[in-house]
Amino acid sequence: MLKLTENKLSSHFSRLAAQFKGEFYHDDLMRKLYATDASAYREMPLAVALPRNDADIQLLIHFAKKNRVSLIPRAAGTSLAGQVVGKGIVVDISKYFNQILEVNAAERWVRLQPGIIRDDLNAYLKEYGLFFGPETSTANRAMVGGMVGNNSCGSNSMVYGSTREHLLEVKGFLSDGSEVEFKSLSLAEFEQKLQGDLLENRIYQKVHQILSDPTNQEEIRTQFPKPSIPRRNTGYALDMLLDTAPFTASKEDFNFCKLIAGSEGTLCFITELKLKLVPLPPKEIGLFCVHFQSVDEALRANLIALKYQPSASELMDHFVLECTKSNIEQRQNRFFVQGDPGAILVIEFCKDTLEEVRTLAQSLQADLEAAGLGYHFPLVEGSDTKKVWTLRKAGLGLLANIPGDAKAVPVIEDTAVDVQDLPEYIREFNLILDKYGMSCVHYAHAGSGELHLRPIINLKTEEGNRQFRTIAEEIALLVKKYKGSLSGEHGDGRLRGEFIQWMIGDRNYELLREVKFAFDPENIFNPHKIVQTPPMNESLRYRPGQKTPELKTVFDFSNYQGIIRSAEMCNGSGDCRKTEISGGTMCPSYMATRLEKHTTRARANILREVLTNSTQKNPFDSEEIKDVMDLCLSCKGCKSECPSNVDIGKMKAEFLQQYYQSKGVPFRTRLIAEFSSLNRLASLVPWAYNGFFNLPLLGKLAKKMMGFAPERSMPPLHNTTLKKWFRNQFKPSQTPFTRKVYLFADEFTHYNDVQVGITTVKLLNALGYEVIIPTHEESGRTYLSKGLLKKAQKLARKNVNLLKGLISPEAPLIGIEPSAILTFRDEYLDLLSGEDKIAAQKIALCAFTIEEFLAQEMDKGYIRPEMFTTDQKLIKYHGHCHQKALSSLTPSKKILTLPTNYEMHLIPSGCCGMAGSFGYEKEHYELSQQIGELVLFPTVRKQGEEVIIAAPGTSCRHQIKDGTGRIALHPVEILWEALVKK
Repeated sequence: MLKLTENKLSSHFSRLAAQFKGEFYHDDLMRKLYATDASAYREMPLAVALPRNDADIQLLIHFAKKNRVSLIPRAAGTSLAGQVVGKGIVVDISKYFNQILEVNAAERWVRLQPGIIRDDLNAYLKEYGLFFGPETSTANRAMVGGMVGNNSCGSNSMVYGSTREHLLEVKGFLSDGSEVEFKSLSLAEFEQKLQGDLLENRIYQKVHQILSDPTNQEEIRTQFPKPSIPRRNTGYALDMLLDTAPFTASKEDFNFCKLIAGSEGTLCFITELKLKLVPLPPKEIGLFCVHFQSVDEALRANLIALKYQPSASELMDHFVLECTKSNIEQRQNRFFVQGDPGAILVIEFCKDTLEEVRTLAQSLQADLEAAGLGYHFPLVEGSDTKKVWTLRKAGLGLLANIPGDAKAVPVIEDTAVDVQDLPEYIREFNLILDKYGMSCVHYAHAGSGELHLRPIINLKTEEGNRQFRTIAEEIALLVKKYKGSLSGEHGDGRLRGEFIQWMIGDRNYELLREVKFAFDPENIFNPHKIVQTPPMNESLRYRPGQKTPELKTVFDFSNYQGIIRSAEMCNGSGDCRKTEISGGTMCPSYMATRLEKHTTRARANILREVLTNSTQKNPFDSEEIKDVMDLCLSCKGCKSECPSNVDIGKMKAEFLQQYYQSKGVPFRTRLIAEFSSLNRLASLVPWAYNGFFNLPLLGKLAKKMMGFAPERSMPPLHNTTLKKWFRNQFKPSQTPFTRKVYLFADEFTHYNDVQVGITTVKLLNALGYEVIIPTHEESGRTYLSKGLLKKAQKLARKNVNLLKGLISPEAPLIGIEPSAILTFRDEYLDLLSGEDKIAAQKIALCAFTIEEFLAQEMDKGYIRPEMFTTDQKLIKYHGHCHQKALSSLTPSKKILTLPTNYEMHLIPSGCCGMAGSFGYEKEHYELSQQIGELVLFPTVRKQGEEVIIAAPGTSCRHQIKDGTGRIALHPVEILWEALVKK
């Protein structure tokens, strides 16, 4: 490519951006965010483009051709071999090219754009009784365009094959900007394509020339991977194309889609796809989760399991299972795991009846036991199967959980062999690793002859860089010995392209080059992938000899050896790019904007980039970090939903603390942080405060001066405080108390939601509990949310010292507002040290949300259904983000269905959008409403007046009121009304 001067290139880009209908960026910040993906590579692009329509893509192609720069198509959730990093213009199609265009249920196909997410597509197709079969482990954010680029498979490929088998037609642009459509061609149509001198004609002519040559045919058939290997993606699929008419008699018609699938954006730019669909699978699913002492034992058992024709046979080894122990979400999904197995094989049976599933499992168990294989044979059924698959799919992200610089590295993680060869291949594979004193993670697709294998390597060292290459070379030769495929589903990209020539021979490699340059003579489409790739151990995310700065922080990041390594836990798997359709909390700002800049991944990346490379005295003094962190709502969704537990809310708070040390604390930040102190003053004359903000002109003016959105209502003050009411007005019941509880009067309940606090006290007392409000300070949540950590630290220390002599399992600490009480289980543990930390850890074990406490007491039999009404009620419940991340919604469901005829439905919403002060701030108000409109607001608006809306969070209730006009109740208010009063 021609190298333009920086000034000239910038000028060209400015002119291009002026013509562009979508979004075009060439600033350093956006380039850094797109310099990495989920692979080990990092290359700074020249620019980033988000095309809005076909005309934008055509414009980019003409620009690239004229200026000799490259275009790198990018979707999401499918690249592990460096396919979407490079030194050209990254073209992200995820924001605008995401429409389903047409469904033909009778003929079982769908037309769509490449940016549609696989699981979102299937959610749409469900009403037709159809779905798109191939499923990646990243299916809740993996886009179909990327699945085509890599020819993705997934755990169910034993039944549905790869994306290639489902790709019917492709529309897009060739490298000269001409439109093209690839589809199945009859012999006459194929011969017609050979006539003419357009680029499309020349492509057909070249491929016809290659595949008609008997010598080439022989080379392809003898040197490409075994046809018995279903997952083979080595280079371009000339072997698949050869197996069509007119080159092989009595075969299916020629279709270039076979070549486009797996071509990684190097041949054409796809704008539209037509996919074959299949009927929904049988309803009854059973997962036979057989436990083994070793991977070898599991792989030998796998060969027996395959005789029963399961729909999947997936492996998890002890490394992956060990990682699940430290992940908040995945710990809950380990319910079926007994002890510490060396490996578990998850064997899926899909049948019309559970009886059929159980019969198959019983027969397989008998065969395995007869062969002396396996020691524990649980069969998981019903909704629990989703938990098992979630555990298995989390493998990729979980591997980043290993503390320190040595990580399970994607280097030879995608090799595939004939499934009958798999046990022996893995045995030899591990012998090679043993030779170098290395260990490896094994997981995934045992049933298809492909395990994802990741050796643990420190790529920050010279030795690690050499190991990266040495292992790749040795395993490539081993795969060649078994006539396997170096890539099963993750593609060749930057990582494996260098070894394709070894795998298929010089002549075949030259044929791949001829194909590439027939399609793309000027090499503008994703160059240096598949063919002509640079050395695979160059342009890595971590440089050999790279030093990681040790930065002093207020929060304790020692579990992962500092804040930089905590950010490095993000391996780019993109779990934060799922949409509201898939559910979950992470990441609310991305769900609303669909911009990479607003993902959890982007925030981790910018922290890593800036803090590692900064030359400033205060590395946190960075406008780039501030910009990317701005729309983080600190919802804590990433702390549990990210497989690597990358807690960006914690890192954002630390960043702000350090940033303010250089820049000073803004007025509005101080105002919000001092919420409790200001309310203490205002509570002396609550009528004046409430009246002032209820005056239209003065209220709006005051909000404007404070930097708040004028449209947002302010939370009113109660005419008393909770502690004052408790001290002066509360009359405890004379009933003997069954237990003593300490109630944490958080700063939100104490001043604003006093009635909720009063109701909580009355409910607990009526249920037989002695309620005590101990002496304590505010929780510090407002300081934490605004990054004033040193003030929060003082409050944490004081609260722990005030409460440590009181709180115990027999006398727990109960909280009403989730974000406040959960600070005892979350931030306090990272703010304190020494004896204070030990005391905080003891309190954390006895600190519960009111829902958790009541649910525990139900389980003990102290709270019973007969204490409550038998009236019928329907409740729609929105959970608090911190509750979802640090606790669970299960206790809420349990207590709200305690009254015999109460029915509770969880609203499948993520964050409400308010996030404490976030939704009040004028520059964030619109986004907070967009987040609310994703799921929460529409769901609430659909409910009749008789339906109870419930939410435990004060901000959530406020957001629901402002966004829908409905009043949401705290769960304790619902239970109090349901209680049969004596």
